[in-house]
Amino acid sequence: MTMASNREKIYAQYGDGIKEDSRALWTRTSGLEFHYTKKALDEFITKDSKVLEIGCATGYYAMYFADKCKEYTGIDLTPSHIEIFNKKITENRLENVSCEVGDAVNLDKFDDASFDTVCCLGPMYHLPPEERELVFAECKRVCKPGGIAAFAYINKVGAYAGACIYNEEYREIYPNEKANEYILRQGTDDLKPGVFYFTMPEEMEAAAVRHGFVKIRNTGTNFYVTMSVADSMSDEKFELFMELADEMVKYESCTGMSNHALLICRNEEYNQI
Repeated sequence: MTMASNREKIYAQYGDGIKEDSRALWTRTSGLEFHYTKKALDEFITKDSKVLEIGCATGYYAMYFADKCKEYTGIDLTPSHIEIFNKKITENRLENVSCEVGDAVNLDKFDDASFDTVCCLGPMYHLPPEERELVFAECKRVCKPGGIAAFAYINKVGAYAGACIYNEEYREIYPNEKANEYILRQGTDDLKPGVFYFTMPEEMEAAAVRHGFVKIRNTGTNFYVTMSVADSMSDEKFELFMELADEMVKYESCTGMSNHALLICRNEEYNQI
């Protein structure tokens, strides 16, 4: 059976799942990825939607969308994430939400054209290019004709440029030759190679098109270059900063400088029926 090649590294990265469960709350700006992802998907998930989230982690998005859709199914590679997610389902008595351990590169437990919306909100952070292709193919297969597929990813330029100016410690370290080799040329993290992988908006769009998707939008969700400054702002100033963040998210000319980004597509078969 086809499986992600770095699954053991992913298990080691996420451990008991507790750290990931609180990631949206680490800082004000770390939560922007989640804020803008929800905002983008709100337009496409309706009361009639049957949703699959691949890389669901501990159920952050499921808790938000549970009462906004017909059915929500989550899969994640890490068993500890699913354990935490299942506890949330039980505690909140969610009858339309389920989750299980699964691998993004092989969704054979799901039938063809079985979901209105397919949200791939984690796997592309961790997979090399050849395995990202498998994920695109599987998302295409399980997405209904005319359905929506969303792919979250990490921009190599946005992440690296942000690290170069993030704070005094990072400015002492970056840029450096090792980072240039790993990030720019190999597309993987210099500190955790083989755990985190980076790409760019044009590469993601090209892959989506190869697999029969049509781009709706490709938007940044948080901008590393602003994080250290924005986190130190007063509440009043941060409220003003959010207007700037809204503008950066709105325009695709900014997307490549975002740390995380979200590509939203429609299944091209929609135009054939």
